[in-house]
Amino acid sequence: MALLHVDFFSDVLGMSMNMDVILPQQTQGQIGMEGKQAQGCCKTVYLLHGMSDDHTIWQRRTSIERYASKLGIAVVMPTTHLGFYTDTTYGMNYWTFIAQELPQICREFFPQMSDKREDTLAAGLSMGGYGAWKLGLGASDTFGAAAALSGALDIVEDVKRNNREKPHLIPLFRGIFGSLEELADSDNEIMTLAGKLKDKKKELPRLYAWCGTEDFLYQGNLTVWEYVKKLGYDLVCEESSGDHQWKYWDAKIQDVLRWWLGTDIDLQ
Repeated sequence: MALLHVDFFSDVLGMSMNMDVILPQQTQGQIGMEGKQAQGCCKTVYLLHGMSDDHTIWQRRTSIERYASKLGIAVVMPTTHLGFYTDTTYGMNYWTFIAQELPQICREFFPQMSDKREDTLAAGLSMGGYGAWKLGLGASDTFGAAAALSGALDIVEDVKRNNREKPHLIPLFRGIFGSLEELADSDNEIMTLAGKLKDKKKELPRLYAWCGTEDFLYQGNLTVWEYVKKLGYDLVCEESSGDHQWKYWDAKIQDVLRWWLGTDIDLQ
């Protein structure tokens, strides 16, 4: 595999941004590492970080490079700060950046990346899980599948909980989403977004979700999963014992990749 640290300028955000990119490479002499070449254009995963993290976190906490190497896929890991993958009320358009500008930039920089929706997955954890499902539902022409691990999928309830437990974050969430009344029934609310896409009668994304039963986001996940199932989405949702930590996300991202590619390959 090739690992690239990319510093680039975002016209949408008006500032320099960062992403790490893994590209497939056929190798024979690497000790302890299997390198597989992409078949044709690269299938690509946009792998999103959570609230406390940045574009480096998936490499620091998991073996994502090793997993991708066995599969011959590309992985894009961008930083998006604390923007919740949203065009914020304070004027920073992180949604437009992640949904439109970033895929265009990546395909310009790396023309071997496929531009087909069925070859493009959005995945992430916590805040990034929210962002991943938002990409699948709100930018379905680009992202044919989306996966959330411990995702903040019930964003209204998540903001309410943060307002109660961490009142110092109230200005942050108001700056991102506006008031709770503005957030509810907006395109920043996953269930609303899922219903709108269903009504458009367009091709729907495949969806995957996992959440631990001891996770503080578990009940919110159950609420959203049930709603999306009733709408008729192709949804695989899984739960198991676990809370909000990396040992589970490292294991489950392997399941996500196997689900997306339709393979049972052992990634260890």
